[in-house]
Amino acid sequence: MPIKNKTIEIEKGKMLASEPFMADSHFNRSVVLICDHHEEDGTIGFVLNKTVDMKINDILASFPEFDSRVYYGGPVATDTIHYIHRLGDEIPNSMKVMDGVWFGGDYEELKTLANMGLIEPSDIRFFIGYTGWSGGQLKSEILTKSWFLNEGDANFVFNKKYFKEMWTEVLQQEGGTKSVIGQIPKGLPLS
Repeated sequence: MPIKNKTIEIEKGKMLASEPFMADSHFNRSVVLICDHHEEDGTIGFVLNKTVDMKINDILASFPEFDSRVYYGGPVATDTIHYIHRLGDEIPNSMKVMDGVWFGGDYEELKTLANMGLIEPSDIRFFIGYTGWSGGQLKSEILTKSWFLNEGDANFVFNKKYFKEMWTEVLQQEGGTKSVIGQIPKGLPLS
């Protein structure tokens, strides 16, 4: 079946919710925050609702004592650590993703702020690896319904109350057909 040429506005700050029966364990019932997007170069994002049973100090011995969980950002470059935060210009060279959410920035300044007790674990999320698509790949996956593109919301990024049911909540917030899809029970057998 040919794919209709739809206008899809992929941009940083939007969220992706995987289709309900995605078999790939990296992305089953996942929500990805798009942090950077360029039509030709591709897209970078982080899975928001999959955790790793580690704290940042378990991974980065040089980081100041900081009680912050680590999340699974995606299957690309799983030997790297990334972070998103709500500190804005307090961390130089951060890239604004949307209101209330910034990506990366000066790592040494982040360590200084953590060491001085000027940031809270609730202000930042650390990720092992990231999720990435080459130019045009994500658009193709959205058109074939592997992903549902949704408006971003900083509450989903930093409010832990959404973590467990984030996939459902993100789809419900969109309303319409997406809301119905979000109600499909996990583990429903395919027949």
